[in-house]
Amino acid sequence: MIMESVQERIRKHYPELTNQQKLAAKYILAEPKTVALQPAKVVGALSGTSETTIIRLSYALAYSGYSELQSEIRSSLLEKVPKADAIHSFRTAAVEMKGKQDLISYNMEQDVAYIRQTLGELQKNHLLQAVSSIMAAKHILVVGFRSSYAPAHWLAFTLNVVRGNAHLYNGPVDDVNYLLTQINQDWLVIALSFPRYTSETILFAKAAKERGAKIIGITDDELSPIGPVADQILKVSAPAPTALKGMTAIFSMLNILISGVVQADGEQVQQRLKEYEETSRQIYPFAEGTEV
Repeated sequence: MIMESVQERIRKHYPELTNQQKLAAKYILAEPKTVALQPAKVVGALSGTSETTIIRLSYALAYSGYSELQSEIRSSLLEKVPKADAIHSFRTAAVEMKGKQDLISYNMEQDVAYIRQTLGELQKNHLLQAVSSIMAAKHILVVGFRSSYAPAHWLAFTLNVVRGNAHLYNGPVDDVNYLLTQINQDWLVIALSFPRYTSETILFAKAAKERGAKIIGITDDELSPIGPVADQILKVSAPAPTALKGMTAIFSMLNILISGVVQADGEQVQQRLKEYEETSRQIYPFAEGTEV
């Protein structure tokens, strides 16, 4: 059985925590290196709470105590050391380029840094769980508005090509009341939510979850509004403004997800692509030399 990370436990239990425990939980997410080295009393003081709050938070997260929570953080940091060093080097290069008049190099270095950070924080079991949920779902609904709309549209289109039964939720264009009456435990909702977080995405995800649907959240933070609602989270390092700085990393994550689906069901995907191409040629007038 795969053990849940500290970040995953905080995300799932966050709505149930007290205000003081939430404050301590945010500190643990922001300063894991400090938590890995310091006793509960010091972490309590640094987080503006208390030693008692840190210990109670450990129990609330289903740990046997602070020592187990601390050990889990230490283990996760040891696994990420090589990746963190690589991220630092790319960020340093990006900062150096900023002072020069080379816009192309600066932006590409920055994009690479965000992709590497996303990769460094991506847990393989989370990706595999997301792919399994996609494969098991009879109906897939992708939700995303504002800066999240473009990647949501691409994901829905591509999932429909390789898997089928995928639909992009278009807000007012769709009859949300009717749509919710159709949703049950056979449905999967993939919600993309990045700053500024759109309330409609969160409200729809909550309503779909109440109807039995499984929710995958693709977002920039475990504690973003979609975090506590989602059954699974895929975290992307996508700084604000997302439309300018975060799209490369977001699409990279979505491409990994699609690749996972293709790998999991290669034979069916090939058959579907063949059928898709045949029907496309009947409907769409493609220019010579172009591909679907």
